[in-house]
Amino acid sequence: MKNNDLLNIPSVSQIMQIAEKEKFHNNRYVKYLIKQELQKYRDVAKNGRLELDRNSIIKNILSKVSLLSDSSIKPVINATGIVLHTGLGRAPQSKKIINKVAKRLSAYVNLELDLENGKRGQRQNHVSNLISSIVGSEDALIVNNNAAAVLLSLNELAEGKEVIVSRGQLVEIGGSFRIPDMIKKSGCRLVEVGTTNRTHISDYEDAITKNTGAILWVHTSNYTISGFTKEVLIEELVCLGKKKRISVMVDLGCGEVLDLSENGIPTNIVVGDVVKSGSSVITFSGDKLLGGPQSGIIVGKKSLITKIKKNPIARTVRCDKWTIALLEETLRSAQEDLVRENLTLSLLMADRSKILKRVENFLKLIPKNINKDHKMIIEETFVEAGSGTLPAEKFESIALKITSKKYSPSALSKLFRKAKYPVIGFIKNNNFYLDFKSIIPFQEKFLLSSIIETLD
Repeated sequence: MKNNDLLNIPSVSQIMQIAEKEKFHNNRYVKYLIKQELQKYRDVAKNGRLELDRNSIIKNILSKVSLLSDSSIKPVINATGIVLHTGLGRAPQSKKIINKVAKRLSAYVNLELDLENGKRGQRQNHVSNLISSIVGSEDALIVNNNAAAVLLSLNELAEGKEVIVSRGQLVEIGGSFRIPDMIKKSGCRLVEVGTTNRTHISDYEDAITKNTGAILWVHTSNYTISGFTKEVLIEELVCLGKKKRISVMVDLGCGEVLDLSENGIPTNIVVGDVVKSGSSVITFSGDKLLGGPQSGIIVGKKSLITKIKKNPIARTVRCDKWTIALLEETLRSAQEDLVRENLTLSLLMADRSKILKRVENFLKLIPKNINKDHKMIIEETFVEAGSGTLPAEKFESIALKITSKKYSPSALSKLFRKAKYPVIGFIKNNNFYLDFKSIIPFQEKFLLSSIIETLD
């Protein structure tokens, strides 16, 4: 290491003076970021030759700090075609619902206050009746995601006891979280029955002992098994559960609250039908096919839901006022006109012809000079819903394939991500695509701006 390597590195105060002149906000955070970046250069200077001069270091640090000091969560344009994209926040919310909620939550709210008698109320009351009215359950509650709903329910139903599950339903729900692990963490013992492809009602019955706490039926919503298969119906398990006086819990995963098959969204299992089967407790997600905020919904027998509400774990996974308010508005739209009000479902239901018209109209707005070095070709595509929802189904869509004389597909992808309005597309067969299935209509003007910024 040369002595002047470290001398070339500016001080925090020197960079802060420049940052203040350039009107960086949040000085404390900016100072923290500058210190972090400076340490990286010091490490380089200590371990090898520092190639940059002082001015270059200052320029690089200010550029990095400018990026990092801005709001971390920012709107992006989802051009992947995947509507329920986990990395992009899953179900998008309509402006109408967001504005309604923001207006109500700009002051104090009656989250846990009964305005009728002035006494302490229950936050669950804002949504429980709405949920029950839609799915036909005796009672309901919400927690912060479906994994929490499963863990909480299992803990209440069968802590210290055995939970029977078919081997074909021991799924991984994403992020390496697996049903066997959830059962273990809930304080229960897993009892596997049947085989991966075939499980019979007798397998369940033979596994029941005096230590059995519950039977768990898991909807394998993120994959399918075909061929020589057999799966026990929920109704059969409910009959067995009544016979043996054992609770039957159903994890529906994505949670199809309404039958939307007539609207172009294939329906596998509707929550209300499972409620009618007599299942003890049913869990599902609020941020997938319901199109609401991240949440887990638990419905079922009132006696059991009441116990689950009193479980200490319920406190650790309860939802805040924003989630409750957003879910309430989503549920109210389901009571009135879910299709029209729900942004997620409207995107999923848009057919190829409708998307094609959007793309054709959009192409007319592209400046002609861009087409000299870059070509945009309309292509038919098939996309998934996302988030493990309806894995066997493909939705028809339309995408723009962009080829460039200047940039490779990976370079295009990076440039679009770094645009003022970040655009997330995808690369397939060494081509870069922007799929309009998941592009929210009001964002098309921002997409146009990003295309001009990136390709002009």
